[in-house]
Amino acid sequence: MSDTRPIPGAGRGGDSDVRFGVDSDVDSDVHSDVRFGVDPDSAAAPHPAEAGLRARAAALDAADGLGKLRERFALPDGVTYLDGNSLGALPAGVPDAVSDVVRRQWGELLIRSWDESGWWTAPERIGDRIAPLIGAGPGQVTVGDSTSVNLFKALVGAARLAAPGRTRMLVDAATFPTDGYIAASAARMTGLDVVAVDPGDVVPEMTSDTAVVLLNHVDYRTGRLHDLPALTAAAHAAGALVVWDLCHSAGALPVGLDAHAVDLAVGCTYKYLNGGPGSPAYLYVAERHQESFDSPLPGWNGHADPFAMTPAYEPAPGAARARVGTPDILSMLALEAALDVWEGVDVEDVRAKSLALGDFFLECVAAYVPEGRVESVTPAGHAERGSQVSLRTENARAVMTELIARGVVGDFRAPDVLRFGFTPLYVGFADAERAARTLGRTLGPATGHVFG
Repeated sequence: MSDTRPIPGAGRGGDSDVRFGVDSDVDSDVHSDVRFGVDPDSAAAPHPAEAGLRARAAALDAADGLGKLRERFALPDGVTYLDGNSLGALPAGVPDAVSDVVRRQWGELLIRSWDESGWWTAPERIGDRIAPLIGAGPGQVTVGDSTSVNLFKALVGAARLAAPGRTRMLVDAATFPTDGYIAASAARMTGLDVVAVDPGDVVPEMTSDTAVVLLNHVDYRTGRLHDLPALTAAAHAAGALVVWDLCHSAGALPVGLDAHAVDLAVGCTYKYLNGGPGSPAYLYVAERHQESFDSPLPGWNGHADPFAMTPAYEPAPGAARARVGTPDILSMLALEAALDVWEGVDVEDVRAKSLALGDFFLECVAAYVPEGRVESVTPAGHAERGSQVSLRTENARAVMTELIARGVVGDFRAPDVLRFGFTPLYVGFADAERAARTLGRTLGPATGHVFG
């Protein structure tokens, strides 16, 4: 069944392929007279709905209990940043923290920092800071490596935990491509057959021969939120283990890994967790599985006694056995500093604001965008929506490039999807209104509107 639907008033019609107005596939003259962050329509006649929507946005921002958190980020003036679902904004404390790591911890303390600055324990320490954001207790999350590497460890580890005789690995058919590549490799290694299944149809496929189920909590293209509690319970009822990819949900909405008895999960930290480009990912291994978790990458950092340098591998106790090699300290400690923005923040409040932002954005799109120009591929229902809104339109790549040139930064997914991510820690209702208004002007029929 299609997820697309017309927006009332607008008719039917991570990671990003477009970055800051530079796109080799779009003619250079499309926005040759536009300076980044400056809206060329600022002097245009206002839309009839503009005054009312801008007033409502101002009132919503004034009442927003999370609004003050924007001060915890370094955001450029004149830019509406709605691409936090691909790369989070820079937390204001990170530059000084990284400078301290480089100049003092590395420059002055040198190798002593592995002990004196806590470098060696960083993967577990930072994992315990991420844990509350994904509903996990301490001692179950390890930070390090990329999402792809952690997914490989999780899938092979899950297959080795599965009951003997099971032959299938079910994989979300719409998953981010790398997840599919990694799943195929993990299946070859463990003798399983990969079966691609739409998450909406996966439960009947969970049969007695299913070993592992890999699902995305939020679809990266459409923003559809999948039912983690129900699907986890269904997998367990079939005797299978489930691995969840949390890249597009962690930091945007409650996850509840422990509460819903999830087996293993992975996620990145550079989207809603704002860890910075290429920041290390994390792996969650439920406490009940840790003693039996058999990593396919048994590196020296995951050894019970790493400095004994013994030829035989003995896994470390707990989640630390998921470690592989020497951690990337610079990016890991940048992530640790970035997590300071979460001090005093309740993920439930983040979720409530995220949904309100999405609702208001869709309302503004319906008001500003001409009839027949866009359709939403993101479910309207709150129980089925993550923290992004994806709109389908013609010439989507060129449209997003133009939006970026006008100071509204979202991103594009082939072949025809515009993605707008709503990161409640620094995105406000005025941002949502401005983005929709700029989209309407970009697609509008008036003279000078590029795609009218």
